[in-house]
Amino acid sequence: MDIRYSANPKDVKRYTTEELRREFLITDLYQPDTVNATYSHVDRMVVMGIMPVKEKLPIDKGIDVWANFGTGFFLERREAGVFNLGGRGFIEVDGEKYGLGYEDCLYIARGAKEVFFGSDDAADPARFYLVSAPAHKTCRTTLLTFENANHRPCGEDENANKRVINQFIHPDVLETCQLSMGLTQLAPGSVWNTMPSHTHERRMEVYTYFEIPENQAVIHLMGEPGETRHLVMKNFDAVISPSWSIHSGCGTSNYTFIWAMGGENLAFDDMDTLQPTDLI
Repeated sequence: MDIRYSANPKDVKRYTTEELRREFLITDLYQPDTVNATYSHVDRMVVMGIMPVKEKLPIDKGIDVWANFGTGFFLERREAGVFNLGGRGFIEVDGEKYGLGYEDCLYIARGAKEVFFGSDDAADPARFYLVSAPAHKTCRTTLLTFENANHRPCGEDENANKRVINQFIHPDVLETCQLSMGLTQLAPGSVWNTMPSHTHERRMEVYTYFEIPENQAVIHLMGEPGETRHLVMKNFDAVISPSWSIHSGCGTSNYTFIWAMGGENLAFDDMDTLQPTDLI
């Protein structure tokens, strides 16, 4: 498991590109029959890439749960949200099997002890993107298809930011402890996400970008509003965004991304909005 400690924004101002990537960028999430995990000390969030091909993978494969979390099993005091970004697959939660197609989502409640991931077809394996947050109460494990999501169109063609925010793990859709996740799709010809930018002092956020066409990229903007930096994101890369950092992006084409939030509250609109001219 890759451990990422919290970074002071005053120090980040002096980071080189290599240091910035090492602290915040998560790459190579999907390897055959592997669970790749990154544990961020920012709000204790965990990001996983799980790609079962020939095996049915346990959620804790290769992870020393007691050493990293001090628990008997991974979700003993955690909840998780999982999106499938590959071929059709399934997740087994304490003996109950859930089938997930492309862009389907499963919320797994705290206390789930035995969790396994599998693909229906080894030639077209599932790619499970998982984010987990600490949880102090148990909710209900729920499968959410794309049709179950709350769809919020926003942006305009003339500002190149026309998009649909699809809220899956969200208070308007189902009850969770603190985790919130969704999927934002940019329209053809639109390239900007989360612009105007914002920060949210009471929550951190993780983005993962996908559906980036071959030979294209997304320039992800981060940092304090008065001291911005950028990271070049490739297909399936993820990025950690502390509460003090903006998290906007501009692509060389349209793309899709998943956002995941955890922290003090579940209010989606609890944010401090900035105008483009406020950024430096």
